[in-house]
Amino acid sequence: MRINKDTTLCMSLASKPSNFGTRFHNYLYEALDLNYLYKAFAPQDLAQAIVGVRGLPVRGCAISMPYKEAVIALVDEMDASAKAIQSVNTIVNTDGVLKAYNTDFIAISKIIEKYDISPATKFALKGSGGMAKAVAFALKSKGFSNGIIVAKNETSGPELAQSSGYTWQKELEDTDVELLINATPVGMTGTAFEDDLAFSEQMITAAKLIFDVVALPENTPLIQLAQAQGKPTIQGSEVFALQALEQFYLYTGVYPSQEVFNAAAKFSRAG
Repeated sequence: MRINKDTTLCMSLASKPSNFGTRFHNYLYEALDLNYLYKAFAPQDLAQAIVGVRGLPVRGCAISMPYKEAVIALVDEMDASAKAIQSVNTIVNTDGVLKAYNTDFIAISKIIEKYDISPATKFALKGSGGMAKAVAFALKSKGFSNGIIVAKNETSGPELAQSSGYTWQKELEDTDVELLINATPVGMTGTAFEDDLAFSEQMITAAKLIFDVVALPENTPLIQLAQAQGKPTIQGSEVFALQALEQFYLYTGVYPSQEVFNAAAKFSRAG
């Protein structure tokens, strides 16, 4: 890769950055001969970081946990994908004007289609943060009506349930749930609960499909147990690759071929 005075910078902001984004985007920049560079950061001050995005200027900025809602007050414009769920995972800087998007929503919608999940499926979604919002509203947009938001937060949990049209439980009580979805950091590398299960073994055994949005590690404790039981699973690495593809397009205006995309996704998972 060449880096010079004309190189366009893109970045990500997360409390615990991973190598997924840097490997995915930089692989595509090199494969498509684009003079871009992608770097991940853990900001000490979110507001100051966004000032830097605007002023340098940085072309694109991915937003990860726990900043997906806090960043809303710092941007100039909200795309419909972010406005509908009040959660941001992507910022595009055009001449100092920051527009926010949510490509997680797009990725989840595509995954529901890919795996042909029936909207009649009863699901339980754990979490009430930015990613959980993207999942809940993607499910709603696909016609899912029988769902439970599982969240300990007694403010954001009921709010997400009410806004998306689902019920709320502080702890999952129903045992007839077919689809379990984890949209919390439980099982994520580097957290205090990286070895924990997002759902109880009883719930996992009773379910038919397990979906963990956590991308690092690729095989979380939840995914490992589900696979050991012979259940179909959807991994967070797939969500990441699809949402990153949409980010890549927003930053560059270019879509790679399916072959090149697959290679970038594989490369991102290897590191």
